[in-house]
Amino acid sequence: MAEFKTWRAYQIFEHAVRRHNRYLHDPEVMQFLSAAALTAEKRRLNISKGQPLWRARLGHEWEQKQHADCEYPIEVPCPFEANELMPLVDKAVEGRVNPKGISCLYLATTERAAISEVRPWTGSLVSVGILKTEYELSVIDCSKQHEGVSFYMEEPCPEEREIAVWKDIDRAFAEPVLRTDDVAEYVPTQILAELFRSIGAHGVAYKSAFGEDGYNVALFNTTAAQVSSCHLFKVTGVELSYRNEDNSYFGKPLKDGGA
Repeated sequence: MAEFKTWRAYQIFEHAVRRHNRYLHDPEVMQFLSAAALTAEKRRLNISKGQPLWRARLGHEWEQKQHADCEYPIEVPCPFEANELMPLVDKAVEGRVNPKGISCLYLATTERAAISEVRPWTGSLVSVGILKTEYELSVIDCSKQHEGVSFYMEEPCPEEREIAVWKDIDRAFAEPVLRTDDVAEYVPTQILAELFRSIGAHGVAYKSAFGEDGYNVALFNTTAAQVSSCHLFKVTGVELSYRNEDNSYFGKPLKDGGA
């Protein structure tokens, strides 16, 4: 029965596929994937037909409206149409779950999470669609036991190793995607997504990096959910939270004009 050999199994896998063999895997990576496939079965989550999910896109369209006190119609912003909110099948860009050229439908379980995922600034207009699933879906839920960081001086028991590895997997999926990221950054989660697809899953669910309550759902079939309505939102504020990662900085305020 396959199990993770170490609590650092994901970290070893990540390094191997990013820096060494990307497509032809060595035995250690194959053993990790075998254990991931087996333990993923415990994390299947069913999403019922008609379940609402949200998808956002920065920007908007314009429409003309006639006002009683104006002789001529004026243009006002309106949300994108339904087809403009959906991913382009023939022009898929690199993503956390999908490689370039293979489309994936990225959704969120809350309106807030969907808007946050497009990283808007204060004052941005964001088009948001409510989509409903076309049939019952089975996704691999990576978000279980998301909280906390696992670290061990000695190898723990198999059950604790499994929890530690899946925490790493969820953090890898949840890590925000930046346009400046090296394509290699996506490779580990893309391989895992293809693994989940190979065992019959319709997609992947993982914790949103933005907000405490939201989750992301990436569906392999871009027609598995359809837009039922579209709405336009204006971002009125963006909360910034950060922490110091530089050990050489001790929290001293910058001098005037310092940078």
